[in-house]
Amino acid sequence: MLRIIWESGVVVKSVLFILILASIISWAVVLKKIKQLKKIELNNMEFFNNYAGSKKLKEIVLTTEHFSFTPFREVFLEGYNELIKLRQNFMKENKHLAMKEHFKDYGLDIIVRAMQKGVIESNLRMQSYLSLLASIGSISPFIGLFGTVWGIIDSFSGLASGSATLDVVAPGIAEALVATAVGLGAAIPAVWFFNYFNNRVDKINSEIKKFEQDFLNLIERTMVADKEN
Repeated sequence: MLRIIWESGVVVKSVLFILILASIISWAVVLKKIKQLKKIELNNMEFFNNYAGSKKLKEIVLTTEHFSFTPFREVFLEGYNELIKLRQNFMKENKHLAMKEHFKDYGLDIIVRAMQKGVIESNLRMQSYLSLLASIGSISPFIGLFGTVWGIIDSFSGLASGSATLDVVAPGIAEALVATAVGLGAAIPAVWFFNYFNNRVDKINSEIKKFEQDFLNLIERTMVADKEN
């Protein structure tokens, strides 16, 4: 196979170079995403343990400030910071009555919107580079197909010259098959891991949604009781 690649034409070599480069990039992304998502899952678990074991919201902020990126903390901070802003806005009035009226009229919409911002920002980070995997997975077969077509054209050129021997036709066909194989070799892992990572991100998002609802319940209980957390 290496001999076939070495003896192939400039066009086929260029195609193979592009495909091999795409495959290397694809595997680099795969390794990076495996490490990133694993760390996110561990950080989420650690944050939730701190969250569940804390009695005050501010205590959660302080005990988790050293954490690296975790979607749970991003969502928590967005909601917590919006809650602090609401409290500050009502400080000049009877806070309990004012906030009670606010939540009676508007519910927790403003806090929900703030937390959704954290969800969106977290998703942007979790889905980073996935579009690159998708592009490699969708384009590589066509690049390989181009190499295949070029190899077949070379084969037919040999036939047109009247030298219809196996020695003339075989190299072009071999080049065509190698280009196809390398194209599929680059595309298949990229597509598989793209779907795999999307499924993992969806699972993390489901956990984020559960945490978001739990935190909203805590905020609502806090506001009703007017506790200083």
